[in-house]
Amino acid sequence: MTAVTPVPAATGPADESAYADTFYGQIGGHATFEKIIHVFYEGIAADPLLRAMYAEEDLGPAERRMLMFMEQYWGGPRTYLEERGHPRLRMRHVPFAVTPEARDRWLAAMRKGVDAAELPPLHDATLWDYLERAAASLVNAPSDPSQRA
Repeated sequence: MTAVTPVPAATGPADESAYADTFYGQIGGHATFEKIIHVFYEGIAADPLLRAMYAEEDLGPAERRMLMFMEQYWGGPRTYLEERGHPRLRMRHVPFAVTPEARDRWLAAMRKGVDAAELPPLHDATLWDYLERAAASLVNAPSDPSQRA
């Protein structure tokens, strides 16, 4: 079984009041996103298809990168940009065969993370709409191997 190292709390901002007017702040800031992403990565660790897309034995670094990305995207700290530059999601996912099946499994793991946060319905719907669109945009391979170029 692959270990999922929790993201250290030190990655969260010391003063989250600066983000109060953002979606990030409205749903609870770092603690909420940390919960969503940690539960999501527990799902990644348990899914052989998705886990195979991660070369690192410890998923902790990938979890941290995803947390930083999500926090930044939703109006929180810009740590992702400072450490990794522009997200370039499609480019970063090109090396992986992201099939419709992988997308669906990714969304199932993410659904568990979002559900764990127990967001108000409007916030849940807003976040979920983005996640579904983002996941769909990253599909780059057909499910049937005979259809691959």
